[in-house]
Amino acid sequence: MSAYQEIEHDVLVIGAGGAGLRAAVEAASAGVDVGLVCKSLLGKAHTVMAEGGMAASLANVDERDGWTTHFADTMRGGQYLSNWRMAELHAKESPERARELEKWGALFDRTPDGKILQRNFGGHKYPRLAHVGDRTGLEMIRTLQDHGIHQGMDVHMEVTITRLLKDGDRCVGAFGYDREQGRFRVFKAKAVVLATGGLGRAYLVTSNSWEGTGDGHSLGYHAGAEMRDMEFIQFHPTGMVWPPSVRGILVTEGVRGEGGILKNNKGERFMFDDIPSLYVNQTADNAEEGWRYVTGDRDARRPPELLTRDHVARKIVKEVQEGRGSPHGGAFLDIAWIKEHIKDSEGHIKKKLPSMYHQFKELAGIDITKEQMEVGPTTHYAMGGIAVDADTQMTTTVPGLFAAGEVAGGLHGANRLGGNSLSDLVVFGQRAGEYAAKFAKENPSYSVSEAQIEEAATEALAPLERGVTDRNPFQLQLELQTMMQDKVGIAREDKGLTDAIGLIREISGQIADVGAGGNRWYNPGWHTALDMKHLLTVSEAIALSARERKESRGAHSRLDHPDKDEGWSTFNHVVRKGPDGEMIIERQEIPQMRQELQDIIEEEG
Repeated sequence: MSAYQEIEHDVLVIGAGGAGLRAAVEAASAGVDVGLVCKSLLGKAHTVMAEGGMAASLANVDERDGWTTHFADTMRGGQYLSNWRMAELHAKESPERARELEKWGALFDRTPDGKILQRNFGGHKYPRLAHVGDRTGLEMIRTLQDHGIHQGMDVHMEVTITRLLKDGDRCVGAFGYDREQGRFRVFKAKAVVLATGGLGRAYLVTSNSWEGTGDGHSLGYHAGAEMRDMEFIQFHPTGMVWPPSVRGILVTEGVRGEGGILKNNKGERFMFDDIPSLYVNQTADNAEEGWRYVTGDRDARRPPELLTRDHVARKIVKEVQEGRGSPHGGAFLDIAWIKEHIKDSEGHIKKKLPSMYHQFKELAGIDITKEQMEVGPTTHYAMGGIAVDADTQMTTTVPGLFAAGEVAGGLHGANRLGGNSLSDLVVFGQRAGEYAAKFAKENPSYSVSEAQIEEAATEALAPLERGVTDRNPFQLQLELQTMMQDKVGIAREDKGLTDAIGLIREISGQIADVGAGGNRWYNPGWHTALDMKHLLTVSEAIALSARERKESRGAHSRLDHPDKDEGWSTFNHVVRKGPDGEMIIERQEIPQMRQELQDIIEEEG
């Protein structure tokens, strides 16, 4: 029997970003013992990279905004594949979650009369994003951490979870190891919350940090949970393109929200071409002079750079493909032009976009107050994730297992609106924590077999016991990422997807030969070898789902099926693990939306 440290909690939260921290705060406030596990250091969650703001219909800048408009925008942005109940709860509860953060000490930017300031963002009809310059995610994490430490919880830093533990069908804990010395830890719990974030590291060019290897998606799947909407991967239109060392690092949509415009290498503002009919004011004489973001919007013109992210990303790719791209395969993003309209434009940009100013100054030697940025699409966000109950956030097939944030699917459908991610974290993090605590109180008895602990230990040690082999884990990861970027990226087609599935399964078959030299102390090769199981799981789910959906919708774009097909609008794709370990994909009908919500969508246009 392998040696391990045993730790017990009532509720175990895996992941310490916005969703994990909010779930831990809520569970702890309910009086249960809470453990919080993070793969990196506390405070280094990927949430800190969310810059532009948190979407909530506070109506501080435009009094016409409200939850019904936010709900309609979210459903429209998701191409009506979203879980409508989640979209309803999100729109209704995000204002309260924003005010809650303010009460706990979040220092939001302010309107002249002292209210929380809100900015425009892609896909939102009115200025809706509460923000702290371009450091909103960082402020959210700071606030939740400061508040959370007073609630009472144990934090386990630099611990990687490799497997969930079960008692029959019920999830009752997790097996993992500390990344410093490789010592095994067995966490036993009455309820478990997955809040592990995204899977961007399955791709070569991504805004995600090293932790984003799809751990939670894979952990839940292998424990019996279903994944949904995995074909929908958001490629943020503006990541850094140059120099190569910073390729993929996010350039916040807040730059465009503050007036940044996109241009090609001819200096042309190309986003006015081919605006989707849904967003054109049909009474205008021409798009550039009379276009409004949504028909009936206030007279102030809205720039087409703030169309949904999927559309902007595809437009940049089109400019590159047709020879009008920037020198390094992107487009130019220009915020410096506002000097024509703002007296102290340099001070304004530094105040509104401090992180972006320093990011480009330090990493690319570019002063964005005077020069254009070179940007291009980067793998950013997974709309798909673990299937959960909208109200409780418990997984639909595994009792005792909850999920919130990016690891949970449902809210965003085919495409996420900018800013909805941060409000998603706190709205559904709060619900996951509340109902996980409730489940723990109502289901106190459980057991964990030594056999599954030993099986998990054996699996984790296998790469070390094999030693150095011909199959290097870093090489294998690079092969997977390159293939995903080429064949399962922004533009997809049947042959490429079929080839990708074959290559993923081929690499999966080689995992048994992958070895890692050295021992368990400070061993990145070992960590990467264990991450590969998760990366391969999510990659196969993405590729299978993408091949199955034979249309283009939202973030999913097929070269061989370029049009949206309404015949594909009434169901989601669900992925689950079959009895023989094979990955099974099925269609699942979308439940009928309540009539009052249908009426809201029609009324909001």
